[in-house]
Amino acid sequence: MTDHLHRTRTLWLCTALHAFTHMFQVALIPLYLLIQKDFGLRSEAEATFLVTALSIAYFLPSYPMGVLADRMSRKKLLAVGLFTNALAFVMLAYAPNYITAVACVILAGFGGSFYHPAATALVARLYPKETGRALGKVGIGAALGFFLGPIYAGWRGEMAGWRQPVLELGIIGLIGAILFVLLAKEERIQPKVEGAPEPKVPLKLFATPMLLIIFLGASLAFCFRDFAGSGIATLGSLFLQHAHGFDAKQTGLTLSCIYLASVISNPIFGGLSDRFRFRWTAFVLVCAAAAIFIFPRVPVQWLLPVLAAYGFFFMASFPMVEAALMETVHDSIRGRVFGLFITIGGFIGNLSHWLIGDWVKRLGTGAGSQASYYPIFTTLAVFVLISLLGLMALNALRKRTA
Repeated sequence: MTDHLHRTRTLWLCTALHAFTHMFQVALIPLYLLIQKDFGLRSEAEATFLVTALSIAYFLPSYPMGVLADRMSRKKLLAVGLFTNALAFVMLAYAPNYITAVACVILAGFGGSFYHPAATALVARLYPKETGRALGKVGIGAALGFFLGPIYAGWRGEMAGWRQPVLELGIIGLIGAILFVLLAKEERIQPKVEGAPEPKVPLKLFATPMLLIIFLGASLAFCFRDFAGSGIATLGSLFLQHAHGFDAKQTGLTLSCIYLASVISNPIFGGLSDRFRFRWTAFVLVCAAAAIFIFPRVPVQWLLPVLAAYGFFFMASFPMVEAALMETVHDSIRGRVFGLFITIGGFIGNLSHWLIGDWVKRLGTGAGSQASYYPIFTTLAVFVLISLLGLMALNALRKRTA
């Protein structure tokens, strides 16, 4: 009973931290035009670069963070990460110029990098037989963070300027970090049974060069999914404001619907995938690609339902892919393997914020036309379909390591 309570408490604390992590990651997206005006930036690309810089700083340190997650207290890593992330947002609210703002978002991204390697490895250890379902529940936190970030920032930004929601979210994050320290407990280490054989621990991440090649292939394939996912948020923001005349509040509210639907889909598909992991993951990715293709082509009253459908399917792919990856490796190296996985996918994928901003800039006067966005959305839909190759690679990896 005590062990069950510990697992449940740890799971929901990880879910709460997941919400904070992704809330900070997307809070600036509906504020692009307000930031551009405040700093006197020449184009949207400079404003969207703030999210790119945050995302790069978020993903690049993931492998070193994975090494730490395999060697030290995961509770301490999670607490320090959230505190750093939140403190950087407080500093960002007072940034006197664009260069200082870039430095603040880099610090915020670095703080966010503590979360995934430690939390994913921790949850996989606690739930070895229902990893998909457990990570699906943790994914509820991501959905709530992705939902609350843009809707709150857009609402407050329209009322009080972009700095006020950034400051308020930072303060809330600092309070959350303190509460986590007070409520979380250190991991329970399973007691060693006298006479039981020592578990076989891998000496290196991958036993053969072929396994490494397959893993890298999977990581690169999922870069396309991550690029599309990040790109939809930024492209959707600019599309809604330029082509449909949405303000920051309306944009934040609409974009938040991407993530609200995944509060339901993450645990549902996560649980279903514990029996048919690759089949269900392929299904949600194909459905997500279809929604991306349709989105810019529908009347304004259908924008919100289509975005919600996209989020329902797309976001559900993350806990399923993470569970598939965790199944292929030993617990002692899960932090490093997952850290390497999201370093590759996250770095390349999150270049999309800046690249999409530059792409929209090049549209010129065409940015106000709905049809001008068709090729960009179609490209992102194709990228999601390309990521299906990553499922084939993970399946091959699982069979070779079984």
